Amino acid sequence: MTHTHHANPIPNILTGLRLAAGVVMFLILAGATGGFGPLSAYLSPEDQFGLYRVAFYIFVVAASTDWIDGYLARRWHAETRWGAILDPIADKVLVTGAILGVLTSGSVPQIAIPCGLILFREFAVSALRETMAGRVKLEVTLLAKWKTTVQLVALGCQLFARNWDSFGLDFEYLDEFQLVADSLIWFAAIATVWTGWQYFETARRSLAEKD
Repeated sequence: MTHTHHANPIPNILTGLRLAAGVVMFLILAGATGGFGPLSAYLSPEDQFGLYRVAFYIFVVAASTDWIDGYLARRWHAETRWGAILDPIADKVLVTGAILGVLTSGSVPQIAIPCGLILFREFAVSALRETMAGRVKLEVTLLAKWKTTVQLVALGCQLFARNWDSFGLDFEYLDEFQLVADSLIWFAAIATVWTGWQYFETARRSLAEKD
């Protein structure tokens, strides 16, 4: 009598929820800043702050599952091909949603460049993976895994800075916190571009060897 091994679905469910959370969080942030057109006009400042807080909490919970689902998949030996496909997509949706949400929430020109660099790199690497599928195996490097963590922490800080007054915090410390948040997002952008360049270099070398 043979026993079929069924992978535990919980890590994949968490990944799916993270993917959905990225979209919902973006819709809430965009809606709070006028994204729903006439409907947004009915929102009072208190409503906007309330929506921002909700979006921030969704981001924090979703970002936490990034570590949890990977840990559980390894712990339970429940890594699946579907999970491996969904995980980077969920990360990219969450990061992209947070970036777009931050950029729509007010004047933040000092982070437009790092945010743009992060988005360009993520799209470029996704396209590279799609193009190279079946020809060159692009392993996820340790630095690339840490890059996602740094991105999420940096974007969490940016969202928190946008939420500053809704948490009733003293404005005296906002400038210092914003400086830390801006430094983190530049650091995340540098790490993101660097890992992207590593992927392109790996693909270029592998193709050169095959030719």
